[in-house]
Amino acid sequence: MTTNLYDPRDASYLDPAAARAERDRTFQVCSDCRICVRLCPSFKDLFRMIDERDDGARDVTFLSDEQHRRVVDECYQCKLCSVVCPYTPDQGQEWKIDFPRLMLRSLAIQARAGKAGKGARLLARTDVQGRLATTFAPVVNRAATVRPVRRAMEKVTGIAADRLLPTYPRERFSKWFRRRPARREAGERGDKVALFATCLVEYQEPAIGKAVVGVCEHNGIGCSLPEGQVCCGMPWLDAGDVQKFEALARRNVDALAPAVREGRTVVVPQPTCAYVLKYEYPDFLGTDDARLVAEHTRDAAEFLMEEHRADPLDTRFEGTTYDTITWHAACHSRAQQMGPRSRDLMALTGAEVTVVERCSAIDGTWGLRAENLEMAHRIAKPLMDAVAAAGTRLVAGDCHLANTAIREATGAVPVHPVQVLARAYGVEDGEPPIRPGRPAASGVARREGVT
Repeated sequence: MTTNLYDPRDASYLDPAAARAERDRTFQVCSDCRICVRLCPSFKDLFRMIDERDDGARDVTFLSDEQHRRVVDECYQCKLCSVVCPYTPDQGQEWKIDFPRLMLRSLAIQARAGKAGKGARLLARTDVQGRLATTFAPVVNRAATVRPVRRAMEKVTGIAADRLLPTYPRERFSKWFRRRPARREAGERGDKVALFATCLVEYQEPAIGKAVVGVCEHNGIGCSLPEGQVCCGMPWLDAGDVQKFEALARRNVDALAPAVREGRTVVVPQPTCAYVLKYEYPDFLGTDDARLVAEHTRDAAEFLMEEHRADPLDTRFEGTTYDTITWHAACHSRAQQMGPRSRDLMALTGAEVTVVERCSAIDGTWGLRAENLEMAHRIAKPLMDAVAAAGTRLVAGDCHLANTAIREATGAVPVHPVQVLARAYGVEDGEPPIRPGRPAASGVARREGVT
């Protein structure tokens, strides 16, 4: 039996023949099992191509290299197959399968052979793009709505002209954090949080980061923003460039490890980035510091609910609360297998939270690219139908890119779950923190009902 090689530091990782042999082995096990047939197009098309050979043969090695590439290209790294697979390496089974890692390996081999899309590499430069876009925010935001400009952008970057894109503010999150008149002394619970802002919060939606800071400080939890952090690097993995991913990963580990040693938890307000720090950094870097950072990384809602279980958060809400909320459980939140922490967090405000566990088919830049647009819309339709049918005043979701897709399809404007708590406290802008227990003018919080 061919050994499974998912270790990017292994000498055979970029060997096309070894990777082909591992795909043959994996595809055989997946074909015999088929528990993932309801998931992404990779599995549906893999099984269809196998079944089209109607000769009763069970051996899948007849699949061509082009058919293998189709399976690889259709994987958008939602990670959910790893959640349901009974043969992942940690299961102790004879057959050890890690389908997403195998697809990343195959993508890296394609990129090395010059077969990766130019657009994916352009889109991976998130920090460069973010710095430029925030500097010229009004012009960039306006250009994103001009049809001829978007058509030209599609040709250059590969982003579909019909996609709604996130907007950029003039002030980045890090600039706000450093200039704000916030408390610098330790909170009542201590300086527990080292924020990993993520490029989405840093450049596109600083309000999420402000909400995290506001909620933490309202509950006596001090926050820091370690210097030197950059994009988590996931877009480079999507582009098949392992070296550039590892370079960013090392920079972030170097920035975050000292904060962890000082007793802080790395809190991440975007699920994809939290997943990368927890699961990709230890495997790709293989260092003690990468493992240290991974062990002490938490999703924002995960961290707050851990705090709540240890010492209850303030539940006297004097701001705006909502009777009903629809929450999109993003794929990379579910892949962390931490439970519905965002649902539980919003429920503290008294809301009845409806959970929608369907894929937005964005997953980094995959669903934004023109060649994937039709398939992405088809995959995301159940999510959009569920959101439209829910009838709640508020829609919430952890992933900013998925939230933008929901806005594009339904007109709803989702917020991050921590923003729900920030609104309930009256600290959504992150400053100034309201002292817990201060009576509101009316004596009760304002509640938003169902439309």
